[in-house]
Amino acid sequence: MLRVSGLDCGYGRTPVLRDFALSVEAGEILCLLGRNGAGKTTAMKAIMGLLTPSAGTVEIDGVDIARLPAEAAPRHGLGYVPQGRRLFADLTVAENLEIGLMAGHGPEGPRRESALELFPVLRERLDQRAGTLSGGEQQMLAIARALCLEPKVLLLDEPTEGLMPAMIARIRAVVTALKGQGVAILLVEQRVDAVIEIADRVLFVENGRARDTLPAAALKNRPDLLERYVGVGD
Repeated sequence: MLRVSGLDCGYGRTPVLRDFALSVEAGEILCLLGRNGAGKTTAMKAIMGLLTPSAGTVEIDGVDIARLPAEAAPRHGLGYVPQGRRLFADLTVAENLEIGLMAGHGPEGPRRESALELFPVLRERLDQRAGTLSGGEQQMLAIARALCLEPKVLLLDEPTEGLMPAMIARIRAVVTALKGQGVAILLVEQRVDAVIEIADRVLFVENGRARDTLPAAALKNRPDLLERYVGVGD
């Protein structure tokens, strides 16, 4: 569903990604693991079209979107929840969801209802300004906004960062449910325990390059890779 090949990308004249490649199938969760500055968030931005690569392809269901503007990505089935949520704090929950609805296809009512079913608490907050929500509720809103697109591929950058355990559990449950619906999910997550619980595969990123790939369940038996790429050991 998502296939990235030979991607070179950076900021101005500063290269970050070099010959970067990955693939995520429908109904699969691939997690990017690596140290801070390894290039994980840059990869997300490049896939979404927020950065223009100098080389390489980004295919969604066989269509190369690598050089299309970012606003075109949702029309091809790509949803993005960036680190830090990036909500419109002065707009209500309903208005933030409307932004996602406008970028998607099909009747808006069913798409909004589907997102609210996954996060029922948002239904009680529709008229509340996004900036007054708790951190966990803001993250729910950011994910729900992306889901209003009915994405084929969902990019999640540190979705559980700074959240309470109950909120983390809820977001993990939603991500697992989306996987069951056939959504391809690319996840950046630093919590190794969370990765083992929900991801299918792990791709280690180092110095802007895609390195070792292995099943998430195998992480328990590869402390050497965790130490090398993440700096986490036994």
